[in-house]
Amino acid sequence: MTRGSTLPAHRLSPLSGRLAIPAQSRTSPAPPLGGFNTAPADEAHRLLLACLRSLRWARRIADHRPYPTLDALLAASDEAAYDLSPGDLAEALAAESLPGLPEDAYGAAHMALDAAHAAYEARFGHAFVICLDGVPADEAPDRVLEGIRSRLTNDPEDERVIAAEELRRLARQRLTGSIRAAGL
Repeated sequence: MTRGSTLPAHRLSPLSGRLAIPAQSRTSPAPPLGGFNTAPADEAHRLLLACLRSLRWARRIADHRPYPTLDALLAASDEAAYDLSPGDLAEALAAESLPGLPEDAYGAAHMALDAAHAAYEARFGHAFVICLDGVPADEAPDRVLEGIRSRLTNDPEDERVIAAEELRRLARQRLTGSIRAAGL
């Protein structure tokens, strides 16, 4: 007994065997990187050092240009930040300062923040760093003070890991802002 096909005959289109890739939506175009990619090395280093004061980090990112997209540049920034040696981390932390309070902040807030920061510096030997990306300006002072107070209880090695992560996030935020502001 022969069995007939249960499916209708199907003709292959002339495109069969080709991979169909759906078009990607472009809700917000990535900023162009042409200016950054083609800038002289010293100019690229200056821009990068304004984002994170580590010579090794800046050199590594600048030396690996060109980057096709902002996402690729940020991935390289993250990777370089993860690879910071203790000396590189100390170099970057030495150049950081506590985020400033808004002009209209009351005097007690300044005193509380200054005292907490002094205690942090005395314990860990460097400025407190925190990335406030996405935090409303009116909440920033409270977040900084809360962050210092909670991190003061950390073991120095644990705090080094947290500070390195905050520096990585800060570098990413600053780099994005610098590239967009410069129209690079």
